[in-house]
Amino acid sequence: MLHPQARDLLRLIEEKGVPPMHTLSPADARSYYLERRFFTQPEPPHVAAMRELEAAGPAGPIRLRSYRPLGTPEDAVLPVLVYFHGGGWVIGDLETHDTLCRELCNLSGTAVIAVDYRLAPEHRFPAAVDDAIAATQWISDNAASLKVDANRLAVGGDSAGGNLAAVVALHARDSGRLPIAFQLLIYPATDQRRNAPSHTSNGQGYLLTKETITYFHDHYFGDDSHDEDWRASPLLAQSHADLPRAFILTAGYDPLRDEGLQYAQKLSEAGSRATLVNFERAVHGFILMGRVMDEANVAVHLCASQLVHALH
Repeated sequence: MLHPQARDLLRLIEEKGVPPMHTLSPADARSYYLERRFFTQPEPPHVAAMRELEAAGPAGPIRLRSYRPLGTPEDAVLPVLVYFHGGGWVIGDLETHDTLCRELCNLSGTAVIAVDYRLAPEHRFPAAVDDAIAATQWISDNAASLKVDANRLAVGGDSAGGNLAAVVALHARDSGRLPIAFQLLIYPATDQRRNAPSHTSNGQGYLLTKETITYFHDHYFGDDSHDEDWRASPLLAQSHADLPRAFILTAGYDPLRDEGLQYAQKLSEAGSRATLVNFERAVHGFILMGRVMDEANVAVHLCASQLVHALH
């Protein structure tokens, strides 16, 4: 029951002989991922303002990109979504997710600040986690000058970025220094043991494969020794109680599908509020593919509506 538009995309990738991600060097994989956005992503919408920023990080400045929605007064104090891009902690950047951040910003009336965290294999675990935490704390600490409301601060991301958002929310609860109001987790990677049933049922033929997941894992973590660290696998955190409300979106033909389901269940069973929506006919990464997949645009609107409900 794969969506015909997803099926057509997979067929086109096969016909064009596009090399699997895990066969490329990290540098080539980054270039390919960056270039691919022109074929699958909608045109980036205009926003009221976009600004390049830098946050103080543990290994030097962290690049940020701030967006403010159309129709917003310049001096308005807005709720804010801190967004971490996907890409297996190896690929992706501010450009690959620029359109999505613009869409979420305009549709939700929320400021969005995207984080350009360090990538592997140049910077292995927990470099991305450390940057994600530092950037979120910096945004909270500098909320007044950024014209955002630190008490209406959400974290979000897709895939590896969803992993980072979940980890930041756990850290914020435990540190007591960083109030998080909401977490937007788009097909998040939550368990580095990679043993959920969907890793087998969806591990071949649906864009993200078991081999590519292993490629990303090994570049970032190096080996399996970190797999049970909650900063790698937020599903394995000691407690999922007292976490901010979560909206978790998954795709039916995604190897990570069951990790999102399991994380939503963990949150709910611990008394944290969590909503799960599964796009049954979609593949991993689909929310970035609004040019070629209609359901991607529906998913973006759904995420934006959840931000409105949680933050406004």
